[in-house]
Amino acid sequence: MGPLRGIRVLEFEAIGPAPFAGMLLADMGADVLVVDRPGDAGLGLKRERSQDIMLRGKRSVMLDLKSPRGAQAASALIARADALIEGFRPGVMERLGIGPEQALKANPRLVYGRMTGWGQEGPLAPRAGHDINYIALSGILNAIGRRGGPPVPPLNLIGDFGGGGMLLGFGVVCALLEAQRSGHGQVIDTAMVDGAALLAAMFAGFLAAGSWTEERGANILDSGAPWYDVYETADRKFVAIGAIEDKFFAELCERLKLRDLPPQHDRARWPEMRRRFAETFRSRTREDWCRVFDGSDACFAPVLSWSEARAHAHSTARDAYAELGGVPQPAPAPRFSRTRPELGRPPPARGEGGREALVDSGFGTAEIAELRALGLGFH
Repeated sequence: MGPLRGIRVLEFEAIGPAPFAGMLLADMGADVLVVDRPGDAGLGLKRERSQDIMLRGKRSVMLDLKSPRGAQAASALIARADALIEGFRPGVMERLGIGPEQALKANPRLVYGRMTGWGQEGPLAPRAGHDINYIALSGILNAIGRRGGPPVPPLNLIGDFGGGGMLLGFGVVCALLEAQRSGHGQVIDTAMVDGAALLAAMFAGFLAAGSWTEERGANILDSGAPWYDVYETADRKFVAIGAIEDKFFAELCERLKLRDLPPQHDRARWPEMRRRFAETFRSRTREDWCRVFDGSDACFAPVLSWSEARAHAHSTARDAYAELGGVPQPAPAPRFSRTRPELGRPPPARGEGGREALVDSGFGTAEIAELRALGLGFH
């Protein structure tokens, strides 16, 4: 079911953040139809289509948007949609004849979601880039890493998925709510560089207050503090501690049987404290420490691999992971008490479910045949 049941979203094939936004909407019950390119477009890392988790819950049609009649077929689909998601460089959709001006003229209530790295305007707007570039320019990358070491790329989670896809999904839902009141659609300019900067809002406040330095690894949340870091265990695995508050720090020390440590916030003695923590954690295995901290408020957790995380007792108790089409994957989130999201269909093959999606969108037999004649592929 899901809270977005009945919302129709048209997603134009892209990589990374745009399909992630489409997955979020599909997870919440939206009817997401992907306009795929004919054949393998060679997008992203190599994997089977069935393993592209971000396509779950969606249906597919195929269309060559560069063909003479491609824009005509796409326009017919756009006219029946509540929202559109595209992840091309600025100007591409306009050149294809299905930019915001044309789309909103045909469908005035349409929410037109655009996903780019640099945004629709600005000196870098037409340039290529990837997550690492966007978080570099936003200041995020400079802040992540050990003291005295280089910045460390945090996978592509911050630009692509947090500042990009998640923000686009949020923007689409906001605009859909507004369109219900006003009767008018609008364009959403989602830029990963903007979204990455927004994710760091808390640190902007810390900087203004003088409680954060721009030196890497010198602050309480960036591995600078010994009580907010990871430590190796006897079996060469790792544990994470985040005992920021006084009472949690006190419990951490109690569980570790370290009762003569320096004061928690005495920065001059942090190296000594770090050494004591490291020696202590290295004396026992990760599993031993899990038993020591069982039931504790010391803000302790084992550092798990993805495979281990799926099997953890807390994950299984909350059904945090699921299997769809034989592929283990995170379950939809967040959770709703009444309109509960559920995993639907596995990732579609190109064109799979397209005819059914057209029928559900209200296209009649003759209209479907006309779309097929315009080059729309489906089965």
